[in-house]
Amino acid sequence: MAAVWSGCSTSRGSFSQELPRRSAKGGQGTRVRPATGGRSRGDARPVSGGAVTARGARVCRAAPCVLESDVTGKEESDLGVRGVEDERPGAAGFDYHQRHGLRRRPARPAAVEKDPVGARSVPSASASEPADKFEREGSRLHFLEERDEELLSRRLMKLSQFNKVRSAIELFDSMLASGLQPNSHACNSLLASFVRRGSSMDAMKMYEFMKGKGLATGHTYTLILKAVARTEGYMSALQMFSEIEECAESRETLDVIVYNTMISACGRAKDWRQVEKLWGRLAENSLSGTLMTYDLLVSTFVQCGQSELVIAAYEEMLRDGLDPSEDIMKAIIASCTKEGRWEFALATFRRMLSAGMKPNIIVFNSVINSLGKAGEDELAFRMYHLLTSSELEPDQYTWSALLSALYRSGRCWDALELFQGIKSKHPSVLNSHLYNIALMSCERLGQWEHALQLLWMMEKSGLQISAVSYNHVIRACEVACEPKVALKVYRRMTHERCSPDTFTHLSVIRACIWGSLWDEVEDILEEVAPDSSIYNTVIHGLCLRDKIRLARRVYTKMRSIGLTPDGKTRSFMLQHITSAE
Repeated sequence: MAAVWSGCSTSRGSFSQELPRRSAKGGQGTRVRPATGGRSRGDARPVSGGAVTARGARVCRAAPCVLESDVTGKEESDLGVRGVEDERPGAAGFDYHQRHGLRRRPARPAAVEKDPVGARSVPSASASEPADKFEREGSRLHFLEERDEELLSRRLMKLSQFNKVRSAIELFDSMLASGLQPNSHACNSLLASFVRRGSSMDAMKMYEFMKGKGLATGHTYTLILKAVARTEGYMSALQMFSEIEECAESRETLDVIVYNTMISACGRAKDWRQVEKLWGRLAENSLSGTLMTYDLLVSTFVQCGQSELVIAAYEEMLRDGLDPSEDIMKAIIASCTKEGRWEFALATFRRMLSAGMKPNIIVFNSVINSLGKAGEDELAFRMYHLLTSSELEPDQYTWSALLSALYRSGRCWDALELFQGIKSKHPSVLNSHLYNIALMSCERLGQWEHALQLLWMMEKSGLQISAVSYNHVIRACEVACEPKVALKVYRRMTHERCSPDTFTHLSVIRACIWGSLWDEVEDILEEVAPDSSIYNTVIHGLCLRDKIRLARRVYTKMRSIGLTPDGKTRSFMLQHITSAE
């Protein structure tokens, strides 16, 4: 509702009736005081987030701008905000009312406007309610003396930046009611304050207003997409982003920051496919990624295990002439280790050193592991010496990478020697994985005695022995043609309640066949669950050892329980049936 002063023209011109002069002391004028007894105070009522305009009310252009603080109740002097009292403002530095005084108006009954909710009477100008502002839906409109849109927009920006949201809304609504329009920067500041407060409805209203007035910028889209992703989910934000891209006018204002916002939203949801699509659309719109763009891409692809995309993003980053951060280089080295690209990992490591970065133990371990997987044992040990010269202590991952490098290079004896050195100098780092690498070396060398010794050391140290460890020992016995020892290890394994797997059964059966332990072979077949690979292996071994009758019996049993023989098994059976005829 609004109070309309008598004798005041509501047109865009000045007053239509000359007002009486007020004396030098102001005694002949009439002061308009708030209903609180003459002191201005902060209004604690809730404020509507949207733009407010009162139907039937016009703004008097000659009245001063009056805004009350929404928090402290004090006048906000830095924004040119004044109260209606004669008391001197504390921080303004001048007396506003010596320059602008309210003059006596001819007495006239106040106009009454029906409120959309319920009609209420409006008190006259002499009543306690101020006559220079009116209310609707909790937001107050103020009669603005200032007509400069840029100046008012700057005031609106400062109110929004300092989170004076209520005062910012009142100034925004008052500008619209006065026929003034804030600029895009001021609207973005108010939109940002809504997003910070979590007022999604108010933010959406402001966005629709800016879009309708042609004020939306890239920053506007960034703010509203961030708000939608937080409140409704990243899929809703993606849908809105697609609509923005489809519009030719809005597509021209999209910048790389908007794309970064969407990449970040999809990355938090671990939707790497959408991130990859956004990355492609960024290039389609002739936009170059920033350092933040590639940080987001690399981070998302690393978390989703997409090592190839990680390296692709890094290579594009280098082509664009951007200097990668330390975090990106660490992620690249880890991805190269997974992809087996040890040259790329080594080049990235050298780039880190050239940039003055100090790699940590994790980076060193990744490079050593990458070199070890490639069988580059000499480079791996050079990296190890560089690690120790950097005043870093090798850990269990370092030793594991070095042992793997020696094993993959075929230097199994050196691997066993290194393991003995670790056991004597760094016993605290020994774990099942290090023991297994040593057992793999024993398996390849056929050192079944050494393998048994390592297995006994594992039991003594209290480490949990897995089926993999037992398999390495049994395989070492098989290579050394020690079937009885292999059978004993197998019995020990079942006694310790460690479940044998298919590899265990295949290895111990092969050892028994070549050791002519036929009864033990049949016993193991009775113990294991029906498995085509095991039966095929038994038949192959029996045929090679000329145990044709036993092979036929096993073959018949295999077909009776519904197992399918492979081509080699059929070939053996046909060959021996023909020879028997």
